[in-house]
Amino acid sequence: MPDELLSGWLSRLAAANYCDDAELLAHIEIDTTHGASLDFNVDAAAAEKISDAARTNPDIVRSLTFPTMTPAEALLTARVPFQSCPECSRRGLLLRHWRRAWAFDCQVCGTRLVQTLGKPRGEQISEKLINRARRGAGMLECAAQLSSPKQLRRAMRAVTFAMSLVTFRGEPLFALQSHRQEVRLFCLAAIAAARSRPLVKAAIVSSDIDDYARVALLRTFEKEQRLLAAVDHIAQRRARSIGPMAVESHY
Repeated sequence: MPDELLSGWLSRLAAANYCDDAELLAHIEIDTTHGASLDFNVDAAAAEKISDAARTNPDIVRSLTFPTMTPAEALLTARVPFQSCPECSRRGLLLRHWRRAWAFDCQVCGTRLVQTLGKPRGEQISEKLINRARRGAGMLECAAQLSSPKQLRRAMRAVTFAMSLVTFRGEPLFALQSHRQEVRLFCLAAIAAARSRPLVKAAIVSSDIDDYARVALLRTFEKEQRLLAAVDHIAQRRARSIGPMAVESHY
């Protein structure tokens, strides 16, 4: 199938032969129990063994792995599955674009992708957040494919700010590949929101974050002291103007 990953194709091949992936790989003498480990690199010997077992061309086997990527694309491509299409998964498919941090809707059927792990909390996700997240995903894809350092830095800053609001511990790249739906949606939506008045939005966030998030912000801006000072100045001015009133973020 177009865009199919080798691991998914091997799973379908195993199912057609009434065995699981590990049994198939052991039978054709490939030294791994997980087909996913072959998605990024399959050597010539392994490709030959798989093509012999499936009676196909080794070039077809190699075409099912990830192609050479730019550094930006590689960073934003998950090593393991973190989301999938509920419709296409029923057909046993595993597609390449599902691994991209910017992937939002399935390119085959148009269904919104869902996280593969984690339990849904049963809370209603607003359409406004979903639409903003979809726009943010498109902006992230554009930045990655253009390999634009400026756009990527802006996107990662927005994600860092969003992480402080959803109390996510880790790196921005992991937040974008989170199995928690609300974390991933909020971070993608922040990328879209940061396009307008990013310093004000940063100040709103920085005025009410814990120490861990503040360290993450400092690390993000460690080489841009003037920008960090501008954010702090806006945050202090806002604090004086609203007094003890609570600040509500409108990401």
